[in-house]
Amino acid sequence: MHHLLTLPRHNELSSLGSSSDTQATNCNSRDGSADFGIFQINSPYWCQNGDEGSSDICQIPCSDLLSSNLSADVECANIIAQDSNSMSAWVAWTSYCQGQDLWQYVEGCGV
Repeated sequence: MHHLLTLPRHNELSSLGSSSDTQATNCNSRDGSADFGIFQINSPYWCQNGDEGSSDICQIPCSDLLSSNLSADVECANIIAQDSNSMSAWVAWTSYCQGQDLWQYVEGCGV
């Protein structure tokens, strides 16, 4: 089943992946790719980071994911969530969140 990210999932991913830092980048030594922004969206599959072989599925430069304007991040994260692998695209999700009740991350937010 394909679905958009819910608010609890957005909050959990931003907390685990980047400590909610919109300018976070992390290099993956095993494959040379990098993770960008608050949701740690990976190149070269999801965004363009100058790699010739990039799939660039979100059709954005990875640098767009480093802005305090989260529009590109949310749009790309929703594209990822609708992919056949869905949330398992994020290692932090499968390691820490999958199957857990995440509503605690928005408790008191009025949602």
